[in-house]
Amino acid sequence: MDTNTKRPRLRIRIVFGDEEMFGPGKAELLERIDRTGSIAAAGREMGMSYKRAWELIGTLNAMFQAPLVTSTRGGPGGGGAVLTDMGREVLRLYRGFEAEAAQAGVRQLDALCAALKDIPEGK
Repeated sequence: MDTNTKRPRLRIRIVFGDEEMFGPGKAELLERIDRTGSIAAAGREMGMSYKRAWELIGTLNAMFQAPLVTSTRGGPGGGGAVLTDMGREVLRLYRGFEAEAAQAGVRQLDALCAALKDIPEGK
């Protein structure tokens, strides 16, 4: 496929201060938790360790005014995780920002695509 016909995608990271950030990986983790009902399963789907997934959720829960994810411990009945209302709102705002940025930059993205070198198939 000619690279000039590929549609670029934005991967936006929003940095809050020196340490805190929210970007595509955290957004994807939240979406997968929402779908699977499990932090561990969401992390596995992303090729992420259980520990790393929990660390990211801990970071996110500490960043915002209210937790983004709540969880219950596993056991005979099983555990689980759900997005809170705040989690859904943060995810909605982030995905909306991505969509608006892509739309606003369509002229520049098209010009960048036009400037790409053609790469033959298989290379």
